Amino acid sequence: MLLVDDDVELCALMRDFFSLQDIAVEMAHDGPAGLALALTGRFDLLLLDVMMPGMDGFAVLRSLRQTSQIPVLMLTARTDAASRIEGLDSGADDYLPKPFDPNELVARVRAILRRVKPAAPSTAPAPAIEASGVRLDTGSRSVRLNGETVELTSVEFDILHTLISAAGRVVSRDELMHRLYQREATPFDRSIDVHVSHLRKKLDRGRPLIVTVRGVGYQFCQEGA
Repeated sequence: MLLVDDDVELCALMRDFFSLQDIAVEMAHDGPAGLALALTGRFDLLLLDVMMPGMDGFAVLRSLRQTSQIPVLMLTARTDAASRIEGLDSGADDYLPKPFDPNELVARVRAILRRVKPAAPSTAPAPAIEASGVRLDTGSRSVRLNGETVELTSVEFDILHTLISAAGRVVSRDELMHRLYQREATPFDRSIDVHVSHLRKKLDRGRPLIVTVRGVGYQFCQEGA
């Protein structure tokens, strides 16, 4: 895991805490250095601070997302909703405000890693799911729409996987939160809504594939339904 934060003392404490959880951490203390390391492809997850010298976390994330879909958990001292949504809009998988409980941070890290890393190797080919022109390959974690590749972040892929697996059924926000983050949805948590909005735009070909059922959740629409 890569931790990018300009607070050297906090980074050392976090590294030691994660080592007790058998999670190895490499560190960078400014935006450009963190971006360079993140682009090496050596890390399963990026913990990214927002306010840093040289290049803030939002700029790092926007640059990273041009070529990499590594899962990103943003750490921010900014508690306003606009800053959190900016992080999600830039491509973050999740966010956690500072100061945070170290145990909550570990729980969120483990939730992301469980979601993006296979539980165990299998000799059988991973199944593909196809509906309404969307083909989702769970082995390569790739998506094609009418034969064209669609680039998704890890969290967008898992939302689509959940919705398309339940095509025709409404999936609640609570169900998505449990699936993605292993935690309860709160009235002020916009993460699911922002990720679904991004997913809709990427799948938009003149017809809605994901619809909102107000007050309930989201539904993947099958052709002819």
